[in-house]
Order: sequence, then C-alpha cells, then structure tokens
Amino acid sequence: MANVVVVGSQWGDEGKGKIVDWLSEQADVVVRFQGGHNAGHTLVVGDKTYKLSLLPSGVVRGARLSIIGNGVVLDPWALVDEITRITGQGIEVTPERLRVAETVALILPLHRELDAIRENASAGTKIGTTKRGIGPAYEDKVGRRAIRLVDLATPETLDAKIDRLLAHHNALRRGLGIEEVDGARLRDELTEIAPKVLPYMDRAWALLDDERRRGAKILFEGAQGALLDVDHGTYPFVTSSNTVAAQAATGSGLGPGAIGYVLGITKAYTTRVGEGPFPTELHDDTGRRIGERGREFGTVTGRPRRCGWFDAALVRQTVRTSGINGIALTKLDVLDGFDELKICTRYRLDGQEIDYFPAGQDAQARVEPIYVTIEGWTESTAGARSWADLPAEAVKYVRLIEELIGCPVALLSTSPERDDTILVQNPFES
Repeated sequence: MANVVVVGSQWGDEGKGKIVDWLSEQADVVVRFQGGHNAGHTLVVGDKTYKLSLLPSGVVRGARLSIIGNGVVLDPWALVDEITRITGQGIEVTPERLRVAETVALILPLHRELDAIRENASAGTKIGTTKRGIGPAYEDKVGRRAIRLVDLATPETLDAKIDRLLAHHNALRRGLGIEEVDGARLRDELTEIAPKVLPYMDRAWALLDDERRRGAKILFEGAQGALLDVDHGTYPFVTSSNTVAAQAATGSGLGPGAIGYVLGITKAYTTRVGEGPFPTELHDDTGRRIGERGREFGTVTGRPRRCGWFDAALVRQTVRTSGINGIALTKLDVLDGFDELKICTRYRLDGQEIDYFPAGQDAQARVEPIYVTIEGWTESTAGARSWADLPAEAVKYVRLIEELIGCPVALLSTSPERDDTILVQNPFES
C-alpha cells in the first residue's frame, strides 16, 4: 500500500476537494501539510456541501485521524470558527479525531492587518492575496520570531516572545504610519483562545511515525497548486509556502521515504485566481462560457476565476517538479458542446520556441502560447463512469493530454458527484 500525496498541478482550484474526499474514505490518517486558511476544499456528500479551509478532509469522511501538520500556519480563531461551523453541520470534531502539530506558527490579528495594508497599497506589486495574514505569518516563522501553538501552553513565557515579535512589527507599523500593537492586549487575546485550541495539540511527527509503522494508509492533503509554490511557481505571484509534493514530508515531520504515490489534480482547462501571468487566459465569450459552466468562483474568497485553455507545457513542468505519478483529470464535462478545443503545447518567447515556462517575471509576461486545435464533442460527458460512456473525441482529448504532459490519467472526474469518477489506477493500491 502506498501513502498518497495529493497536489494541485496548476494554480489551485483544480477540484481537489472531490478527489481528496474520495481518497480520504480509504485513508486511516489525513494530513494537511502546508498553507493556511487562504485555500479551501469543497466536499459534496449527499445533499450536504462542506467548505473546509483548515480542517483536513478526513474529518468529513470519518477517517480515524486528521492532522494539521507543522508546515501549516494556523489562525486559531479561524480554526475554532471552522470547527464550530462543521460541528453545526453534524460532523463531530474532537481531540480524538483531530490533532494539530505543536510547532505550527500562529497567524495573529497583526498579520491579517499587515497583509491587507500591503495588498491595498498603491505602490509595489499587487499579488492578489486573500488578506488573511498567511504571508506575514510565514515571514515571522522564517524570521524566528513567530508565536507557535506550543507557546500557548506556557503563558509565563509569552511576554518575552510577544516583545520579540513586536520589536519587529511595531517598528514596521511606525514606518507605515499606523497604530502600534499593544502587547498586553495581544497577550490577553492569546490567553483567551488558548483553552479552545490546546486540547488538539500533539507531537504530530511522532504520531505520524507511529501510524506509518503500524501500516496505516496516510493521505497527505495539499492546498493551492504547484504553480503557486514559493520556489517553483510564478514568483512573485505565488503563495508563501512550498506547495509541491516534497513539502508533504517537511510539513508533516515524516521523512521522504514515507511518500509513496503522488497524485496531481488537473483541471481539463486552466484557471487562476488573483494576479500574475496566465498565457492561455481567454478574455472573450469562450472564457466567460467556461467560467459560467464550471462555476469558477473561489471557495474561500468567492472571487471569479480567470479561465483559459489547457496549458500542457505548465502541467508538464509541475509533473516534474512534484514527481507526479498520475493525474486526476477533473471537470471534463465543462468542455461539453465546444466545436473545437485548444491545448497549449509550448511557448514562443521573443521569436524563439521553448517547451518550459521561464522563471523571470518579465519573460513570463511575454510568452505567447502555441496551440494545437482538436475537434470537440456535442454529447454529454457529465456523470460518465466508464470510458465507454465517453464520446470518442473526449477520449482523444484525454489521451492527448496524457501524451503532452508525460503522465497517465489515474482518475477522471465527470461531475462534482463523488461517484461520477472513472478509476484507472487507485493510488493507494499502486
């Protein structure tokens, strides 16, 4: 049995929720290993829809154990709110079922405020963040001044830690001309929230190693997509964490040997939320049609997503940077009824053809997609559960994607319903 890492192979929003939901029912342990509450998964279970931002999907599907790993930055107030909301939908979230790594760095009110101030400023590069404090929290983590979950367990040490944190932030706030943070007030806020989150705290690395040695099936659940990786994405229009598959080991405390199969969730077209380059973006009726049919609005923000043709060059690159073994191709049904479809196979940059997405921001803005055009299909693929249910042209489209990205399709999703899935290879059985 292989432990499975699920990553988005594009800019996020690829439909990970349904696939993670399907896999989490088979898993003993589900681990969230990076990001914050700036990303979300939508799970449709029967007639109920669950929107998760921090909680691993295993809490909905009854996995024995769900873990928020050390690679996550945690807003404790957001976690308590999400637990309350999900509990109100009839899902039991208890410390027996949910554990949080003691070393997670906390997102504080000052992080949210700083994030919004920066994003709203007229000067500099607008990134398109969710203004939820994720970037500033990661900055404090690597700057070695973060307040971590374990710090809440020893309140007598908080004052010194807050002083260290505010020595940086209040100097920054003075430069921005905004009111300084009152250390005593921040301490009171942390002291108040502590009893609500500390019951979930654990040594996640030890817990996971014990589970691995017992032969548990572990699902590592990523947020966002590989193209938002702070190292391998479209920098600076990225998130503040590593989103590629290797982060599953670092962000959970397990060694790389614990990772077995890497499943890349891949939308049958391309979308992006926020700012940044998007070579295949469509600004016409076709782009709007894709967005409307695909209901392309962010799970967390509600922002409309930018839509475009499938970019095989980008996915081919993330297949390599994440070591993807197979893809789950989602939302094929959104493309029903198009007379023709286009796939970007490579780019033209300053008159030269290249088969990779360049690292430089200026070059990324100048690349032009080179397309191959194929015939569309008029029949519906919605709800198909076998290859025989698909139109021949749809099968050709999928096979061409496999060829162009150099990776096989392991699952094919044809609607938001979890059972509308064509299974080629179960990642847990690889």
